[in-house]
Amino acid sequence: MENASLYERLGGSNGINTLVEKIVANHMENPTIRARFRPYLDTPEKLATTKQHLCAFLEAGSGGNAEYRGRSMPETHRGMNINATEYLAAVDDIMAALEEEQIDAQTQKDVLAIAYSLKGEILHH
Repeated sequence: MENASLYERLGGSNGINTLVEKIVANHMENPTIRARFRPYLDTPEKLATTKQHLCAFLEAGSGGNAEYRGRSMPETHRGMNINATEYLAAVDDIMAALEEEQIDAQTQKDVLAIAYSLKGEILHH
């Protein structure tokens, strides 16, 4: 696995789909950010589309074959006024999903580095 792409280390398409399900479930229960995510439960089609976009974003960004056709990070989060506490809560949920899926420590560090690289595009300015 030393020379494997991040996509491969995350378990490929199936692994990423599982991670997205776990991350979204974590967000729905996280007291810091669940108010932002629970309204999606009232619109299952929007929730499914959001999950599809997230899967494609992660696959494309980690070396997979998916083509991401969603909005950019700044466009997606514009007007949401996300603060640092909410951002960290979301990152914690991502890391918890990786841990639960027994993703190795180096891959977890790589994902964390990517998450932090996107911070400036997600937080409210």
